Amino acid sequence: MPMPHLSAEEVLAWLEKTSTEWRALLEQHSELLGLNCDIAGVNTVGGLLQHIVAVELRYAERLAGLPATDYANIPFDSVAAIYATHDRAIQLFRQELARDVNWDERIDFVTRSMGAARASRRAVLFHAMLHAIRHYAQIATLVRQAGVKPGWPMDYLFMDMELGAAEKH
Repeated sequence: MPMPHLSAEEVLAWLEKTSTEWRALLEQHSELLGLNCDIAGVNTVGGLLQHIVAVELRYAERLAGLPATDYANIPFDSVAAIYATHDRAIQLFRQELARDVNWDERIDFVTRSMGAARASRRAVLFHAMLHAIRHYAQIATLVRQAGVKPGWPMDYLFMDMELGAAEKH
């Protein structure tokens, strides 16, 4: 029997669902961008969101063979600006997934914290997507502590869960 696996498309769908829900919540509560935050060397939730979308964009650009956007040029002064960067990254990911790409090919890149590095295209793609999911979970804690409760289930299980199904069997 083959081993179960998640495809890149499935992980991308989870990221898109997660990002869409966060975008909607932040559009309703833009004041959350200013919440104090000490994750990933930033001071605010807006700064952490910049970090999330910067990683998405910069790795998407690397996968597409484009120069990485300068981190300092990635805006985070509004929900619209943050998610415009996210949308650009997702577009690039989708373009790469549609191409005939050798996902085992190793590519060179420079990280902000560890310098020059090399990894497979597959590792870079999944890192960018799962990195965002991980930080969104951290933001969820900060937002709840500030009195705002995100109103959707965030775990991957909910991408395929049928409620009440066990009662039928």
